[in-house]
Amino acid sequence: MSEDKHGISIGIDRIGMQFFVSMKAVGRLTHDDYEVIAPMIEAAIVKVNQSRVKVLFDATEFEGWEIRAAWDDFKLALNYEDEFDKIALYGNQEWQETAAKVGNWFMSGEVQYFDSYDDAINWLQN
Repeated sequence: MSEDKHGISIGIDRIGMQFFVSMKAVGRLTHDDYEVIAPMIEAAIVKVNQSRVKVLFDATEFEGWEIRAAWDDFKLALNYEDEFDKIALYGNQEWQETAAKVGNWFMSGEVQYFDSYDDAINWLQN
């Protein structure tokens, strides 16, 4: 019996002297995933202890959302829109690049898409 793997992992990474929140989404996210994700994101933002946080979002294994989960994601972004300085969306799908552009409309910080991990990290460091 095989089940589809889905969810998000959240951590705090450091490169040089800069800390950032790292997130990796896998599979197709559900509303139940967001019930767990929201408090984890809040805790990670607090742990970084900076006025505005940089985020690396790895979407290379992300397949999208269920409808209700997409709404949860939108609400989550609005709740934390002022907390983020930069969000580097590292992915491998054309729709992810479009999602980054749309994210810029709703976030006070910058959101940019990268298909290279190294380019995403370099952009976060500047």
